[in-house]
Amino acid sequence: MHSDTFDTATDENLFFHVQQGREDAFEALFLKYYPSLCAYARMFVEQNDGQEIVSDVMVWLWENKEMQTFEFSLKSYLFRAVKNRCLTLIRHNQVKQRVEEVIFNNLQPQYDDPDFYIVDELTQKIEEALANLPDKVRETFEMNRFQDLTYNEIAERLGVSPKTVDARIQQALKLLRISLKDYLPLVIPLLMKMQ
Repeated sequence: MHSDTFDTATDENLFFHVQQGREDAFEALFLKYYPSLCAYARMFVEQNDGQEIVSDVMVWLWENKEMQTFEFSLKSYLFRAVKNRCLTLIRHNQVKQRVEEVIFNNLQPQYDDPDFYIVDELTQKIEEALANLPDKVRETFEMNRFQDLTYNEIAERLGVSPKTVDARIQQALKLLRISLKDYLPLVIPLLMKMQ
């Protein structure tokens, strides 16, 4: 198949040639989906972030082409991958914003000139601790802390009782205190602020 005929090729045919290492097939695939994936990402994040995410997804696809199979279709895979990376970026930004708020608003009297590395380091540690929570516990905790949903709203969305929501949040707080024990002077006000 010549590169001039890739513009009419099916996704399956295109990706077959991508898996064979054909850069012209990858370029055709990239050009086919890049604009619509960027527009989709823009629904979640800023334009520059969206373009970077789409480029990262496409590069990842190229670098992992030999081991890729798709449960549904290449198109649905690409859109789902872009959405997931956008949501990860949003969560990262929310965690960092909360950390900055606590450090700069609540702890500033203790630190005349807080170093910016504290924010980045603490943000990374909190993200790692959140990622290690059980899925349902993390989901419940993030809905309460980052989406500002009440226990009743979370219970309704998840189809559980408010007591279950409370138990999950208490479990999250307990596990986060253990995971972040080296940062307790900073984390305790953060966790209290987030409640």
